[in-house]
Order: sequence, then structure tokens, then C-alpha cells
Amino acid sequence: MPNGQLSPAGRAAALARLAGTEYDVLVVGGGVTGAGAALDAATRGLAVALVEMRDYAAGTSSRSGKLIHGGLRYLEQFDFGLVRESLRERRLLLKDLAPHLVKPIRFLYPLRRRLWERAYVGAGLLLYDTIGGAGALPRHRHLSLRAVRRLAPGVRGSGLIGAITFYDAQIDDSRHTLELVRTAAAHGAEVASAVKVVGLETSGGAVRGAHVRDLESGEPFTIRAKHVVNATGVWTDGVRGLAGGRPGFTVQASKGVHIMVPRERIRSDVSLFVRAEDSVLFVRSWRRHWLIGTTDTAWTAGLDHPAATSADIDYLLRNVNAALETELTRDDIDGVFAGLRPLIRDREATGAGTTSRLSREHAVETSVPGLTTIAGGKYTTYRIMARDAVDAAVKGLGRAAPPSRTESVPLLGAVGYAETRARAAGLAASAGLTPARIDHLLGRYGSLTEDLIAMIIERPELGRPIEGAPDYLLAEAVYAVTHEGALHLDDVLTRRTHIAIETRDRGAAAARAIAPVIGAELGWDGERVRQELGFCLARIEAELAAQRLPDDESAMAARDAVRDPRLRVADGERL
Repeated sequence: MPNGQLSPAGRAAALARLAGTEYDVLVVGGGVTGAGAALDAATRGLAVALVEMRDYAAGTSSRSGKLIHGGLRYLEQFDFGLVRESLRERRLLLKDLAPHLVKPIRFLYPLRRRLWERAYVGAGLLLYDTIGGAGALPRHRHLSLRAVRRLAPGVRGSGLIGAITFYDAQIDDSRHTLELVRTAAAHGAEVASAVKVVGLETSGGAVRGAHVRDLESGEPFTIRAKHVVNATGVWTDGVRGLAGGRPGFTVQASKGVHIMVPRERIRSDVSLFVRAEDSVLFVRSWRRHWLIGTTDTAWTAGLDHPAATSADIDYLLRNVNAALETELTRDDIDGVFAGLRPLIRDREATGAGTTSRLSREHAVETSVPGLTTIAGGKYTTYRIMARDAVDAAVKGLGRAAPPSRTESVPLLGAVGYAETRARAAGLAASAGLTPARIDHLLGRYGSLTEDLIAMIIERPELGRPIEGAPDYLLAEAVYAVTHEGALHLDDVLTRRTHIAIETRDRGAAAARAIAPVIGAELGWDGERVRQELGFCLARIEAELAAQRLPDDESAMAARDAVRDPRLRVADGERL
């Protein structure tokens, strides 16, 4: 896939090659860490394969807080090394690796206590400005009460004495992960989604590949590799357990829930940093919405479809409302999503405890020859995690390989981004689109926007907005299938776009509009279109039902009533 295009025909060819080739490294897991590892290994000149059980970024990497940040609260825990490393990565992403997907975002930190709080927070932000990516973003500033009222009149005035503003960065997480996959493919990695590892191939006491199953056709086959990298996030222990041995750490899943409310519901020109009962909340701008989160609670239920509960939503509303003049209600919520963080727990640790204090650092371990596991960490440091995993894998190859070079490998959409943006007016005129539409596309695809413009010029009907989600064009739904590896309707609504969390009906109208359009690209007949649409609408109802229930157990029972088609194939169910 020299151009990184992930088409239906390309997937079929990739599966044939996966079954007939021996690779240096097989990466299991298509989240940000696995995608980063595939890119790291491919750019070192290794023969690399990447497989993902469902869709790229289907787990944690599409359900993050969508921030690239050092972590202010880690300063309070004196974890200066993690903050420094994170801020250096933030600078790289902003300036070089993905400037089209990573954008500065200004936060306001309200102050309600007298002198000591301003001094304490200001000292922390001074460190934040200087210890890592100094100069990448503007420095923090102190504001008077009057300035705060002008900038954020929606912040509760009771007890307010002023504020401090500071900058961090925001990312479109699922699009970033997808572009990592495509960039890895462009550098020679063989990639395929809907491929589940069901066993590990061993020889002479070492792992030498994986037994897998294509979750679209149900067909099994084997991928041979000199070394396997397990980058499966919260599924880490299950995949590692296929090889036996006694690992030095386990993974504790922690649930994080976010809600979306319309921008007009909070009167502020900047995003907000809010102290919560046991942690912090970020109220950050996200296109036409505010994205509010997150929770941080231990999770012991099923890993495939974490469900937000009524208690999770109440927690977010209660804590954000403590900082606002006009309270938000459930009727204000347009979208909800829940994700699971893969936190490291030492093998000897006991007790459930609170996940908010578990380490956000990562761990790499080769528990048996031929199998390296990478887990933990945070989205911002994915590149460091990927580098460390591939370094460990290379040691097991029996031959030298160059060091990591991903620090200087921009993603596909970043290559030529500035030049493409400079031609924005001409692109708009050629496709009959408004400048605002072109700006939207550039912020999602970077220089790859030209691919979509070419599609619209060839098929002008694709320049129309999607019914029920007018911020997006039909071309984006088609492109998701022809270039970005989408295999199901949910892949388009939830990860290639964010329609499922940005529209009041959770994407129901858009699903009806695009199902026949993408079905034509995927070769679906009328019955298959009806099946896909039925699943999507049922999923929406299941998630809404879960959000009305009080606890994880009952919410999961409601959510699990509608399962991803790929997981049903994995369990041998008929579709």
C-alpha cells in the first residue's frame, strides 16, 4: 500500500499476503500504540504486519479526552519525568508530525481562594511552560476578576477572585490513529482490521506468529513472524495469556466517560479547567460543542463495549455545574461516550483501590521469547511507547536494526499541509465548496483534502452535506470506505467522523442517509444495507438505555444486547 490507501480490494490482497509471508514483527492491536509501533518498525526497514480485532482506534484510542497534554495533575504527584516527556511530544505533534490534527487550546483555571492558590497554581504552570516543549505554545497569564468576567461570563462568580489562563493542545484521536495506520502502510507495513488473534504460533519455546481469524468472512489462517508485539491495551492480559509464563505486571481497566453539550449552553470564549470531587474536569471546545470529562473508576466488566451509566453522567453534571452560573441538565446532552484506560498494576499489588492514582507511565516486557507486551501510558506519549516496544522486539530478532526515526516522520496528511492550506481558495472554487467547508476538510485530512476534492469534482453529488449531520459531506463517508478502511456503518459514524457523538439523535438520520451510499462501495445488497442500518439504530437505543441505568452491571447488560458484527462472527454467531 505505497500510498497508504486502505480500500476494500486492498484489504483482500493484504489478507492473502498476511497468510503467505513471514514478517520480522507482527503488531497485534490497531490503537494508537499499535499503529505507532507498526510505523516505528516499518521506518526502521523491518518487515511489519499489523492486525486489529475490530476497527482501527475502536477501543481507547477513539474514546480518549482528545487532549495532547503534559498532565497538570501529574505535577502535583511530582511525576516531573512524565510531564517533561509529554510536553516534548506535544511540541513534536503540534509543529511537525500532525499539525493538521493537533491544535492549541486555551484553558481558564478559575481561582476561588486567596493568595496561596494563585501562587501555588502559578508556580505549577511556570514549570509547565518551561520543563518540556518550551515555546510551542503561549505562556500562562494571570487574570483579574474583571478580565475573567469578560472572557468567561458563564463561570460561577460566587467566591471567584480571578483566574489563570494557559494553553494545551487538542487532537482528533481516531483520525490521528487512522493516519498513523495509513502512514505505516505507506512505509510498507501490511495492515488489516477485523482480524482477531485466537492463538499464538510457537516453536522451540518461542512465539513465532499468531493464529488469527478474519472476522468478516470467518476464515482462519496463520501469520508467521519472528517477533510479536502485543499492543492491545485493556486486552493485554488476555493476549499475553495465550503464551503462558508469569508476567511482571497486569493491566487494570479504568473507565472514563465524557459528555457533549452545545456551545451556546456555556458562555465562555475559552475552555475551562475545573476541580472535581476527586480529580479534575476539562470543559473543552469541540467544534459546535463543549466536551466535558472525565470520570476515573475501576472497571471489571466486559472490555468490548464499556457503558456510561446514569451515575457517571450525574457525576459530570454535578461537578461541572459547581463551576457554572447556569446549570446544565440531561436535556442539554447531545452525545456521551465511554472508554477504558489500560493502567499498569504491579503483579504483587492487592485491592481494587482508586484508579485515579495508578501510574500513567508505560511498561514493556518480554515475558516469553518472541512476545513483547507494551501497556499503560497515555495518548500523548504513544510514540515513545511504540519506540520502546520495537526496541525490545529488535533485541529478539537476532540482527541489528536502525534506531527509531519517527521523531522526523510526519503523518500523511501533514506532508504538504502548509502548501495545501495555501491553495484553499482554489480548492474551494474547483469543488464548488465554501471556504468554511475547505477549512473543515483541512482540519480533518490535512493535505489529503485534495483526495476528497478530486472525488467531488468527479462526482459532484458527493459535495452535498450528509442529511442529519450537515457539518460533514457525503464525500467523507465514501472516502472512509475507499481510502480509510471502514468496513461497517458504525466505523463511519463513530470513528471516521464523530457524527455519533455530535448529533442529538446520535447519528440515526445520518445512518439512514449514508448506508446505501457506502453500501454501494462495499458491494452490499439491499438486505445487507438493512442489516447494517438495523444494527446501527439498535446500538443507539442500547447505549441510550444503558445511560438511564444506575450501575455498571445493569448498564452493560443493556449495552451488550447489541454487539459489534465482528465480535458476533468471532463467537461463531450467524449475522
